[in-house]
Order: sequence, then C-alpha cells, then structure tokens
Amino acid sequence: MQIAMVLYDRFTALDIVGPYEALSRLPDAQVVFVAETAGPVRADTGFLAITADRALTDVPDPDIVVVPGGPGTLDQIENEALLDWLRTADSTSTWTTSVCTGSLLLAAAGLLEGRRATTHWLTLDFLPQYGAEPTGERVVSDGKYVTAAGVSSGIDMALTLVGRIAGDEHAQAVQLLTEYDPQPPYDAGSPQKAPAHLVEEFRTNSRFILA
Repeated sequence: MQIAMVLYDRFTALDIVGPYEALSRLPDAQVVFVAETAGPVRADTGFLAITADRALTDVPDPDIVVVPGGPGTLDQIENEALLDWLRTADSTSTWTTSVCTGSLLLAAAGLLEGRRATTHWLTLDFLPQYGAEPTGERVVSDGKYVTAAGVSSGIDMALTLVGRIAGDEHAQAVQLLTEYDPQPPYDAGSPQKAPAHLVEEFRTNSRFILA
C-alpha cells in the first residue's frame, strides 16, 4: 500500500508528520514523501526540512494521498504541476486526504466539487469558491475523500483512516502505542472555545495562517 505524502515550500510540519505517525503503521504500508522536485523541502517556520525522496511524476498512482496545509498553500493553489498530479493520483487512489488548508489544494484541483469538506477555521470561506460544502467538523468523510480541520486534527484523520483500512482494533493499538490521549492545558482549541479577542485578532489578521 503506497502512501504519498505531499510536500511543498512552507507546509506545516505537524500536518504531515502527525498523519505519517499513524498511517505508517498500517499493514504493508510503503510511505513516500513527494514534491514537485525531489530533495529537502522546508516547513513554514524555516527551521525544519523534510526530504522528498521522489518527484511527483515518479509516483503517479499511490493508494493514499495526503496533502498538508500551511502558509505555502496560496503559492501552490495555481501550481498546475501539483494540481495536475493531484488529479492524476486521485483518478486511481483508494483514499485522497488532506489536513488543514491542504483541502484548498484538493478543491482547486476540482476534486471536492459538490462534496462536504473541512479546513482550518480561518479558511472555511474559501471552500465554496471551488464548489465544496464547508463544515466546521474536525474530520469529514465524503466518499473516498477525508479532510481534516486545522493542524492537530490530522492525527484524528489518520486514525480514522487506519480504522477503516485495518479495523478498529488496529487503530486503537496505534493510538495506544503513540499514547495519543490529548489533555491540553487550555480549552482554547477552537473558535467556539477560545477567548473572543483572540478569535477576532486572527480573523482580522489571517496572515497568521496564510501569509
């Protein structure tokens, strides 16, 4: 089972590393990090780089596609090389997935038209521009498309997928072995729960997620 994890300049690291930790534990998993050009790709902070072992064109028909989000999304949203690859890979994939603003790339490729999807809460309004139906849910499944909301929800998305592919018990084992038992020190992980002034600040300055 080949799992293509897409990289591009200024992706958000946890968007791809979180799903990697869960999906790489699927039976017979073969994970490959891909980018338009093989080589190191730097994440949004500039501190971390992950190596793309292969170019997109070297991996035309993966079983699972995982597209992260990040500030670099808007630079890619008209990148026809990436969008064409997404369309090609999707034509034969069993699952096509995204985390955070990665769903905007799926949408821009025309893959989410008429489908329910989610993304980071700051960018939900972008989805209808591409014919997708936005929801505020943390993980959304519509056919073979599984989209996750902001950054940390990629782990939930991946565990959901592990359960569907390998069964609930296998997914529970992965969750247990990674000790994924969130107990955050603050209850501010969604715009419904966070202090209103913070929500407004980020809505006013959406460059924090898109710049």
